[in-house]
Amino acid sequence: QRLRILYTKILGVLQNIPKDAAYRKYTEQIVNQRLNLVQTETDVQKLQDKLNSGRIEEVIVQAENELSLSRKMLQWKPWEPLVEEPPSNQWKWPI
Repeated sequence: QRLRILYTKILGVLQNIPKDAAYRKYTEQIVNQRLNLVQTETDVQKLQDKLNSGRIEEVIVQAENELSLSRKMLQWKPWEPLVEEPPSNQWKWPI
């Protein structure tokens, strides 16, 4: 039940992010897959095995962290253009 609520909240936040943003596309895909598993599998042990992300308690913590991150991404708006141009050699290595 807790996972279902968390995944639904994450999807709600993602609706406010542009559809072409990479974060939304990939996070939405993963969360929808996990939500479908949560809705169809009633046995906790089988659900843990299908999610393949540790114990169910750990999966809940992961979902809580993703919800927090999705809200921060909404504030940060990484899909918008940079405020100023980065230095020309910013990503050059070695300097």
